[in-house]
Amino acid sequence: MSEPATPALPTAPTTELVAPTLGSGAMFDRIARRYDFVNRVLSFGIDKSWRRRTVRQLQLGDRPRVLDVATGTADLAIDIARMTPGATVVGLDPSTKMLEIGRTKIAKRGLEDRITLVEGDAQELPYADCEMDAATIAFGIRNVPDRSRALRELARVVRPGGRICVLELGEPRSGILGHAARFHTRHVVPKLGALLSGSREYSYLQKSIAAFPPAEEFAAQMEAAGLHVIEVTPLTFGACTLYVASPVEEP
Repeated sequence: MSEPATPALPTAPTTELVAPTLGSGAMFDRIARRYDFVNRVLSFGIDKSWRRRTVRQLQLGDRPRVLDVATGTADLAIDIARMTPGATVVGLDPSTKMLEIGRTKIAKRGLEDRITLVEGDAQELPYADCEMDAATIAFGIRNVPDRSRALRELARVVRPGGRICVLELGEPRSGILGHAARFHTRHVVPKLGALLSGSREYSYLQKSIAAFPPAEEFAAQMEAAGLHVIEVTPLTFGACTLYVASPVEEP
């Protein structure tokens, strides 16, 4: 006759540290503290001129309401407010810690009455149709899981005639300088980024840049999402590209 089975003893619950999803708000929470410093070093400060050019391409009127998606630490939102004195800006981002840093920067510049930062998802913007006069997204569209959905949302919330500017990094495809830029992106960015920030997330950022589609392919994706692409401008030998578009007006 067999003996009854010994009941299993209860085990203590285990707590696992789950790594944040690559490209998510949680991932950017981990690198938020040194994000601005590392970006200045990795781009040699050129990213500042890229953002200023983006603001000029918006061609804003006297008192526009502008949405900055993937605002991060609010650099572009601040540039919009400073370069367009009558503008009010809403900066949206999924990373709470990046937004905390952004709010501190906004307060230091005395812009709290003109810039509001909110936590949110580029794929589901919490705004009404045609509510915004213009919109931007800088260095963020490549991290959105469903890019077409995010582009459709931008087209939805911006009024007819308003401009949408997408600023995004990519790998130059040709030329000697392009080769140097690719080396910088593939080898310098992940190693120096990890060294300065103490985080492996910069390896992901390098891979996301390399995986971003060529300019003509992404412009076609914008058109398919309901945007009329006005201009596609490569910057700094193609290391970055500025896409300028406007919502397609309904017939």
